[in-house]
Amino acid sequence: MGTSEYACPSCAAPMRRQAFARRPEGRVELDICFACQSIWFDEYESSQLTPGATIELFRLIHEHGAESTRPISESARCPTCRGTLALTHDILGTNRIVYYRCRAGHGRLTAFFQFLREKQFVRSLSPVEIQRLRATLVQVRCSSCGGPVSVEKDAACPYCRSPLSILDADAVQRTLAQLSEQERRRTVRDPAAEIEALLAGQRTARRVGLAERGSPVGIDLVREALGLLTIEL
Repeated sequence: MGTSEYACPSCAAPMRRQAFARRPEGRVELDICFACQSIWFDEYESSQLTPGATIELFRLIHEHGAESTRPISESARCPTCRGTLALTHDILGTNRIVYYRCRAGHGRLTAFFQFLREKQFVRSLSPVEIQRLRATLVQVRCSSCGGPVSVEKDAACPYCRSPLSILDADAVQRTLAQLSEQERRRTVRDPAAEIEALLAGQRTARRVGLAERGSPVGIDLVREALGLLTIEL
């Protein structure tokens, strides 16, 4: 992890830059503020993370989850165009999420907590769970902005409107298992699919005249296909 060229859009502290795997290939570099516990995603970067990268980022958030957090400033500015970021409410899956986006489309600033909601690691408390919580606690701290929430009066933070939420242990294990399986499938080669792609490539080559009549074929299909197989003895 190295120093980012960006200062945090919210608190202006130096951000840290870390590279993660991008799909279908390559790397995506995220800028992270541990003081605000937030991540700057350039446009589409969140959706480009591989399953393995999502697990890696979850572990990084877990490592820093006990640290104090600063609420994201309402005057946070885009690190690219310096325009004021717009508070944005969205729905992904079954979760409502909040982030601050650049109106010019350069990216968005997302709190760790909101990223966990986006990836289904965190869920809102049910009405029954809120009633149980009220029997034992008077006040909790908002996981999104750190503000105090009166459990007796509110089911959401009065400052940032994030619903009372909990890290769902079963959901974490289920999501990590799903992501691990998706990562395994992403990195394991499918010989049948690659052989079909090989044949499609040969057909394409013939259509464009790369394999001219009378000239030697440039690829040995049997040897090439053998190279695609993984045989366990």
